[in-house]
Amino acid sequence: MNPCSLGLIQFLKASPTPFHAVLAAQDRLLNSGFVALNEADAWDLKAGGKYMISRNGSSLIAFKLGADLGSGGIRLIGAHTDSPGLKVKPQPDQKRQGHWTLGVETYGGVLMATWLDRDLSIAGKIAYLDEQGDLKTRLIDFKRPLGIIPNLAIHLRPGANEGWKINAQKELSPVLRLPEEAQGDLRALIQKEFGPQVAEVLEFDLYLYPTEAAGLVGVAEELVCGARLDNLVSCFSALEALADQEGDPSAMVVFNDHEEVGSGTQSGAAGNFLESVLERILPDPQARGRALAQSWFLSADNAHAQHPNYADLHDEAHAPLLGGGPVVKVNANQSYITDAESSARFVQRCRAANIPTQRFATRSDLRCGSTIGPLTARRIGIKGLDVGIPNLAMHSIRETIAAKDLDYLIAAMKAWLAE
Repeated sequence: MNPCSLGLIQFLKASPTPFHAVLAAQDRLLNSGFVALNEADAWDLKAGGKYMISRNGSSLIAFKLGADLGSGGIRLIGAHTDSPGLKVKPQPDQKRQGHWTLGVETYGGVLMATWLDRDLSIAGKIAYLDEQGDLKTRLIDFKRPLGIIPNLAIHLRPGANEGWKINAQKELSPVLRLPEEAQGDLRALIQKEFGPQVAEVLEFDLYLYPTEAAGLVGVAEELVCGARLDNLVSCFSALEALADQEGDPSAMVVFNDHEEVGSGTQSGAAGNFLESVLERILPDPQARGRALAQSWFLSADNAHAQHPNYADLHDEAHAPLLGGGPVVKVNANQSYITDAESSARFVQRCRAANIPTQRFATRSDLRCGSTIGPLTARRIGIKGLDVGIPNLAMHSIRETIAAKDLDYLIAAMKAWLAE
C-alpha cells in the first residue's frame, strides 16, 4: 500500500463526522508546525508563520504567510468536511414492536438503500453538564457497531428487485436492542460509555456511520473503497499539499461544513468564515482588495467517474475515468466557477509536473450539482476553478476512487500552492 492511500485510510478512520475530521486535520497540521488561533483572541501574525483556526469544530482554515503577509496574492484550496448520511434526532428513542430503535433523519442527498444491513456506530458532539454543573462540549465516538437498519426479506416484498421508494421516516430507523431487553435511552448510554464526568447529556449533534473500514480493492489493489470519500479525499489531499508546501507564496486551505445541505450556516461557505479570516490577515480594505485580485481559488470536490454499467448517463466526451487524473469540472450555468483562464492555469501546472487531467460536464438533459466554489467566489470576489478526482457511487455509504488519482491530486495541489 502506498503512503498516500495508507494516510487517507487512516484519516477516514479518524473522521466519522465533520467534527472528527477537523480534529484529525488539526493534529496533522500541529505536527507540521502550525499554530492554533482562536477567533476570540487578538492575532499577531508574522511573515513565514503557519496558522490554523476552526469554527464550530467542524470547519477549518489553515494558512502559511509569505514575506508579503499575503498582500501579493494567496493561493487557496477549498473543500468540505461533511458527507451525506443519517443524523440522530433530538428525541431519538423509539420502541417499535418492543425493539429499541432510533429516530433519524437524512442529511444531504443520501443514497438511502446503501445504509441497509450495515454495521452502524454513532459519533459526533455532545453538550453536557459535568459533575460541578458546568456546561461543556466534547466529541464522542462509540467506534463499535451499535445497530443495524435491517432490510425487509424478499418473501415479504416480492417486487423488491424491481425497486421501491424508501420512506425515510419508516424504514431507516436502526435497531439497537431486542424486545424487552432494556428501555432505550441514548443519553443514558452516552453517560455510561463516557464516564462519570458526563453528569447529564443536554443536547447533541450525532451521526450514524458504518464501522467497516476503508480499504484497497481490485486485483492489483488499485481502488480505494470506503465511506465519506466525498469529500474527505479533497481535505486529506489539501492537508498534505499545505503541510509540505515550500517556498515563499502565501497559501491557504479552507474546509467548510454543511456543503451537502446548502452551506447556509456560519461555518458553511455561504457564511463569513473565510471573509473574516482574510480581513484579519489584511485589515486594510485596499490592500485586501489588491491581494484578492492577485489570488486564485481551487475548489476541490469529487467528480462523477464514468460508470461501466451506466455509460449512457454520461456525456461521452466528458466522462472521466478512474485512474485518469484530476478532473476539471465545467458548467455553462456556473454551478462550477471554472473558466478558460483558470482551467488553463491549472492544466499548465499539471503538465509541468507530468500529471494527467480530464474534463467533466454533465449531460445537457441532467441537472448539474454544485460546490463551495461559486459561493466562495461570490462571497470574496476571487477567480478560480472546480476540480476533483473521479468517484464511483457518490453519496453511497461506500464510495470508490482510484489510488493513483489520490497521488495525482496531491501532486496537483502542491503544484497549485507552489507558484
